[in-house]
Amino acid sequence: MEFLEVAKSRYTTKKYDASKKVSAVDIEKIKEILQYSPSSINSQPWKFTIVGDQEVKEKLGKASYFNEEKLVEGSHVVVFSVVDDLAKFEGKMESYLAEGAVWYYNNFLKPQGEEKIKTWMSEQVYLAVGYFLSAIASMDIDSTPMEGIENDKYKEILGLEGYQPLVAVMIGYRDEEDGNQPSKTSKQRLEMQEVVELV
Repeated sequence: MEFLEVAKSRYTTKKYDASKKVSAVDIEKIKEILQYSPSSINSQPWKFTIVGDQEVKEKLGKASYFNEEKLVEGSHVVVFSVVDDLAKFEGKMESYLAEGAVWYYNNFLKPQGEEKIKTWMSEQVYLAVGYFLSAIASMDIDSTPMEGIENDKYKEILGLEGYQPLVAVMIGYRDEEDGNQPSKTSKQRLEMQEVVELV
């Protein structure tokens, strides 16, 4: 399938078929896809937690506002977390970052302070989310990105240390009655001339 077709067919799934689960083979592919997520200067300031355990999903569901049903019915939830321990990040970055990347961090980002660094790191996680949504759509796996989560409760449930959850993405397979799928509700986008300009 060409990428344009993937872009036109993917959508935010509202209702999942609880009887269908993402296979172990596809989960292994997803792990590798996540590993190769893009980031500025190859910083990789993140952790990805794939949750398939039903009991843990249900606990997370209770910390997901209006998305609880999706956590219960969907196959897996992928939690995207950002580095929350700058000292730990800085202590290991020289082991995998190019010299120029380390220079950029130390001379451009670090002088701007912790708040700016953490904002920049969060932006990298959102790059990974966008990349992930397209990647799984190309595997014919449905998804729901969810910012509506109680971040601190997610952190506690998952036992994350040094990382702060930002976004969760539910994955699985749509219920055929899901009214949000493009075959039932056409995708709404602004006109091309409003959002794309060729100079």
